Amino acid sequence: MEILKQRILREGRILPGDILKVDSFLNHQIDTALMNEIGREFHRLFADEKITKILTIEASGITVAYATAQYFNNCPVLFAKKGAAANMGPDVYHAPVHSYTHNQDVEVFVSRSYLNDSDRVLIIDDFLANGKALSALVSVVREAGAQLAGCGVIVEKAYQPGGKLIRDQGIRLESLAKIASMDPESGITFEE
Repeated sequence: MEILKQRILREGRILPGDILKVDSFLNHQIDTALMNEIGREFHRLFADEKITKILTIEASGITVAYATAQYFNNCPVLFAKKGAAANMGPDVYHAPVHSYTHNQDVEVFVSRSYLNDSDRVLIIDDFLANGKALSALVSVVREAGAQLAGCGVIVEKAYQPGGKLIRDQGIRLESLAKIASMDPESGITFEE
């Protein structure tokens, strides 16, 4: 998605620890027009999949999942919560996940009331690096007996193992911007 790549090149900053900071438009302050275009693009890519539910993980995935859902007949957006919430009750799906950005292990939870074997799920997230968050969401979808249509991510760090991990499971993965390399001195390059 060329508009996204140009925005990353113009405003993205590479931080220590191999972090790409794009919080001026993606995951702190949100450019709603760009997010709308991202949602439209995910719909174009998955339009034939008969999606009934979009699943993401809190917090940065919620905005893109919401933007995407409007193009799938406003289907429900379900987000996995990081940590057990007192109002969820015990009837939940759960999976462990390691957060690359926060460098911590958490458990994610999804209420069984909102995901079941009649659902056809599209998983959406903002970043893919090592694949731990997507793997946790895939695990939740499988535990629910739902059908997984695929995964869509805004930015994939293609030089890290996450994309291969997901694709090697036979899961359809669509990334709007695939970063081939990233270095503070030489900048960012994209896969074509």
